[in-house]
Amino acid sequence: MDPAQGHTPEPKNTAKPAKTAELTNIAKPVDTAKPAKTAGPAKTAEPTELQRRLRNVRSPRPILGRDQLANLTQRQRELLDALGPLFSEGFADMTMADIASRLGCSLRTLYGLAPSRDELVLTVLDTHLWHVGRSAMARLDPNAEPLDALRAYLDAATDAVQGATTAYARDLGSMASAQRRNQEHADYVVAISKTLLDWAVERGDIEPVDTAAVARTLATVGADFIRPEVMATLHSTPKQAADELVDIILRGLTSATRTTNRPVRRKR
Repeated sequence: MDPAQGHTPEPKNTAKPAKTAELTNIAKPVDTAKPAKTAGPAKTAEPTELQRRLRNVRSPRPILGRDQLANLTQRQRELLDALGPLFSEGFADMTMADIASRLGCSLRTLYGLAPSRDELVLTVLDTHLWHVGRSAMARLDPNAEPLDALRAYLDAATDAVQGATTAYARDLGSMASAQRRNQEHADYVVAISKTLLDWAVERGDIEPVDTAAVARTLATVGADFIRPEVMATLHSTPKQAADELVDIILRGLTSATRTTNRPVRRKR
């Protein structure tokens, strides 16, 4: 048989060619970048030397704790704000009914804040002093040097006597419980002041001094200046007088250090 005649032709492929990937599927580019790392918990910044030292000073316990403050109604918050100006007129002759009438609230709402007039006065006093204390701390630059921090702290702390009246000081002075509460806050200011003065001595910013005595003088001048018999003798407000005395004492401490470190001139 002729090989050419006996050769069976190969069948033609009649199937349509498959569509290319470009037509049937748009290929996504391969992402060769490494997967992003899951962010871990944010690191807490290390406290500065100033923050570390002040955190070791124990603060007085507030009459209204954080939870109690959080649970106050808006109306009760408004009343607390209004009681300060009201008591500044003098409160010795006021009853709870008088206070409720002046504020335009019910006795029930007032008793929700405190069980008695004196307890109400203490609550208002303590809340005010805590507000001043927090504001004083908030003014501090965490990286401030000790004397700069002390000046800024005391400038804010003397706000406690801002707007004090003779009538308020007189009535507050007749309440033993109010005097104790004032003293607790004053002791805290003394402790903060002493901590900063001790640090200043360690650094050589000031000469060694009795830091306990200086701190008590610096921290308590405001309270002394709002005594009724003292207020009558001042030519300025208790706040202004306290700030001026603080400035004199701090300038005296630093000038004494500069004088001590000044080189001695030899006679020719």
